[in-house]
Amino acid sequence: MTRLRSALWLPLFDDLADPAAIARLAAEAEEAGWHGVFVWDHLSWRAPVRRVADPWITLAALATATERLRFGPMVTPLARRRPSKVARETATLDRLGAGRLTLGVGLGSDRFAGELSATGEELDDRRRGEMLDESLEILTAAWSGRPVHHHGRHHTVDGISFLPEPVQRPGVPVWAAGLPGNVGPLRRAARHDGFVPVNLEHPDQLADIVTTLTGLRRRTTASYDIAVPLPPGTDPAPYVHAGATWWLAEFAPETVSLDQVRGVLRDGPADTDTAGDTNTDIERNR
Repeated sequence: MTRLRSALWLPLFDDLADPAAIARLAAEAEEAGWHGVFVWDHLSWRAPVRRVADPWITLAALATATERLRFGPMVTPLARRRPSKVARETATLDRLGAGRLTLGVGLGSDRFAGELSATGEELDDRRRGEMLDESLEILTAAWSGRPVHHHGRHHTVDGISFLPEPVQRPGVPVWAAGLPGNVGPLRRAARHDGFVPVNLEHPDQLADIVTTLTGLRRRTTASYDIAVPLPPGTDPAPYVHAGATWWLAEFAPETVSLDQVRGVLRDGPADTDTAGDTNTDIERNR
């Protein structure tokens, strides 16, 4: 039985580029029955956006202002970050939030603001994919609390123990993002805890994704999440029937405002009584 959970998915731009304001929104969302608040991770964005907040500092503020909400970066382009630093940040955030962090990861893109080329980051998708997978190996090892010995093509960690470890065991849940029809991100997602389909156009696409993931995870009995971004007002029921476990309420980054988010927040989460009564292949593997 799938139970749809609902989260605000916030670009930290302009009106929302204020950690204190996001912390207040998160507290209001928790009071209104929302299950999560996730934030974008960008250094810059195209015009007319001018102000951009740091996601990790914002998440720390959010964690201290709430008690039950799940939170996290959704998604962080992990290839541009040092995995050893992310290991410290994620463990600390998970402890600050008493075990409520979810780490969303992806390749990132240069198309919206040139933020990768402007900062000298790797532009080749294949190499960024290698860096992402290697970083996830390091994070998985770091969250165990045991000394990490990693000598890879892109990163080295030589005997460091990342203590204290996260509250969640065996580690922080990882959701991998990807475009529908691209099998690489699906293979990556199948090794972890969830998938975020980017630019999903139709529930049938999601059904195909669930079928592929079910095949890739055939011997796995752990729980699994499919987090689908949809604009407020979209009927989530067809996506739930296709396999969605989370609805991420998405907002246009160039026009998002505090008032707009607060209006959606006050409308409340999706009606799980009508949207959540379905079984999925991945659920049957739980």
